[in-house]
Amino acid sequence: MQPLILGSRGSALALAQVTILKRLLRDSHPDLQVELKIITTSGDRRQEVRAGEGSAAGLKGLFTKEIQDALLSGSIHAAVHSLKDLPGITPSSLGLAAVLPRADTSDLLIARSAATLATLPPGARLGTGSVRRRRQIQWLRPDIEIVELRGNVPTRLKKLADPGFDAIVLARAGLDRLGYLISAGTLTCEAGTYHTSALDILPAIGQGAIGIETRRDDTFARDILAAVDHAPTHTCIRVERELLRLLDGDCRLPVGARATLDNPTTLTASAIIFRDDNSPPSQAQATGPASAPEPVAQRLFEQLS
Repeated sequence: MQPLILGSRGSALALAQVTILKRLLRDSHPDLQVELKIITTSGDRRQEVRAGEGSAAGLKGLFTKEIQDALLSGSIHAAVHSLKDLPGITPSSLGLAAVLPRADTSDLLIARSAATLATLPPGARLGTGSVRRRRQIQWLRPDIEIVELRGNVPTRLKKLADPGFDAIVLARAGLDRLGYLISAGTLTCEAGTYHTSALDILPAIGQGAIGIETRRDDTFARDILAAVDHAPTHTCIRVERELLRLLDGDCRLPVGARATLDNPTTLTASAIIFRDDNSPPSQAQATGPASAPEPVAQRLFEQLS
């Protein structure tokens, strides 16, 4: 059997995601050889947008285009994506062959002293590079000052030692995949020990999920990857990504969404979107059969419009 060639970014988090996929492939195809091709994306080269997670509105595609180009050229069989980075509108010849079991979708407040968003002091300075997080947090706590925060996870954690930050927000999934110890409401790392709590906000579309994209006509890769596809997660992702597509593929408005399976046959989904002005957000909820994810997204979209 020929080797399966994967394409991925070279960041620590991207490589951790590749390791997860390789482990699943080893369990399902013990004799399969897997090769990895590291691909530098526009987002990797543009320092000003290297948020690493939850890219600011309008930046989707910066971390995926070059990898998709490699797929289209045939130099790799499969692309490993953080699904929150993948635009809703992609080349028609490409498609998701597998979605891996989803990690925790929560955004985590990490603070020097306060344990929750409600207990942050008035006027606290909170660091994030995500417009989605900023708008939801300021909707809940209008007094909080949001400070732009970029860089990889260790860099952002070190910022908490600066007097200019009272707290930062990171995705729980990324912290877990990078091996950070979070226990009993605290996070311990090289930068110190901090208080943590999950924020009561909706995540980015696709947050916590790893998607494996292939050419639709590549039966070799798709047959192999079918064995690692997690159907419940894939069903939920179909709702969220259809909503993203309906919102024009690369939503330039701060949007959060989460779809879950209440049971094997029923989907529940929620979404929130903020407009360009200071008006309250539009919110939506919808349910439907797990056998028809896209109509659930359509109902969310109609409520948000």
